[in-house]
Amino acid sequence: MSQTAKQSNVMLVTIALFVATFMAAIEGTIVSTAMPTIVGDLHGVALMNWVFSIFLLTNAIATPIYGKLADSIGRKPMFIGGITIFIFGSVMSGLSHSMLVLIIWRAVQGIGAGSILPISNTIIADIYPLEKRAQVLGLNSSAWGIASVIAPLLGGFIVDQLSWHWIFFINLPIGLIVMILVQFYFHEEKRQTKSKMDVGGTCWLTIMLLAIMYAFQLVGQSPINWKIVASCFLVTVIAAIMFIRRERVAEDPLIPMELFDNRTFVVQNIVVFLVSGFLIGYEVYLPDWTQGILGLQASMAGFAITPSSLMWIVGSFIAGKLLVKTTPHSIINLSLFFILVGGIIMVLIPAYTPFVAFLLISVICGTGFGLTVTTSMISVQNTVKSTEIGVATSFNTLARTLGQTLMISIFGIVMNMTMLRGVRQTEGTTLKMMDKLINPMTANQLSSHVLPKLRTILYHSLHNVFIVALILILIAFAVNFADRKKKQRTD
Repeated sequence: MSQTAKQSNVMLVTIALFVATFMAAIEGTIVSTAMPTIVGDLHGVALMNWVFSIFLLTNAIATPIYGKLADSIGRKPMFIGGITIFIFGSVMSGLSHSMLVLIIWRAVQGIGAGSILPISNTIIADIYPLEKRAQVLGLNSSAWGIASVIAPLLGGFIVDQLSWHWIFFINLPIGLIVMILVQFYFHEEKRQTKSKMDVGGTCWLTIMLLAIMYAFQLVGQSPINWKIVASCFLVTVIAAIMFIRRERVAEDPLIPMELFDNRTFVVQNIVVFLVSGFLIGYEVYLPDWTQGILGLQASMAGFAITPSSLMWIVGSFIAGKLLVKTTPHSIINLSLFFILVGGIIMVLIPAYTPFVAFLLISVICGTGFGLTVTTSMISVQNTVKSTEIGVATSFNTLARTLGQTLMISIFGIVMNMTMLRGVRQTEGTTLKMMDKLINPMTANQLSSHVLPKLRTILYHSLHNVFIVALILILIAFAVNFADRKKKQRTD
């Protein structure tokens, strides 16, 4: 173990990192539970989607910047700085008196949240050896799965017993505890840097990410304004070209272009991008199946994906054992095989499949997720110099965020187009009925005559979504094949 680990209280620091990750993870989803109440109080249903979107946008934009600063200035100051911004944005969100003000402070909250996951994983790389690191990374990453199950329950409880404001205020005491633990129990060598911040690269990257993510936000809406979407894609291409040109001449680039000369680095990030796209489709649309088709309550729908969070940790443990024995290429092949099996089952099973089958799918996919994400993270950390671990970790985190954000828009288009076609071809059905079907609280308002028809339409819609998700895994296999000549194992 490194000297940094000997100086730090590893256990308390790890607990702080896990709590911080869980806090950021649950904040991304708990708001959805309180949103009906927030809309009723602040009156801004037309702006509702931006409460979620702006958080993701600023989070993604801030992530690579924090990674660079963590390498040049230090993990501790940037982590504590990010937490400070996050809890300030949280408190101000809770004090918001209009939907527009809430959106502004959610943007600030997202900027702070952009520090939490990449720097947490970078600190874990600092204080843990390879095999142990994989297990801790898996535990830390599983916070997202746990949050997806707990958030609706916790959000409902807070809104019912207190008010929607407290879903934001609760971050203040939790964030302060995390900051105190990291401040007093995590120790690192002071970093001396004389290089200037790459302002030009930061600006071009911000424009590029903002344009591409906004474009996909628009694509996920109906009707789609294709002129604005096309303009956003044009801006994305121009900003990407300017960013690459800037990074090649920058004294201390935000993202060194030399990283992309490493085949394993590139392959691992593309694979985790694709798998993250599959993951968001699985987490969002599998509960729709159990609720809309099987008629189960929302809590049961959440339990359908709970085993994946537990098996994520198991997959990470396996990854830690394998990383010291074989190549990332071989481990990713194994992990993709697990996800492929789960994906094939989702595509082939009939509409009224027993609930236990979804638990089996969750076990299989969760193992694959843990293997993939952990192997990807550790591989990119180990393919770069120690002075670039923060940058590499943040870029890997950005790849995961982009994969989820972009693919959820694609899945939404597939889902909506299939449902629209199904409704048009099925007499006596409407899209409003489909909305009622997916919500177990309103499904009982539908007549028994039309219910089977609506469930058939929903089944075909979900079926098409999972076919697209399965294609992502097949592409990931092909991408990973490009890394097959890497003979050396991860040292």
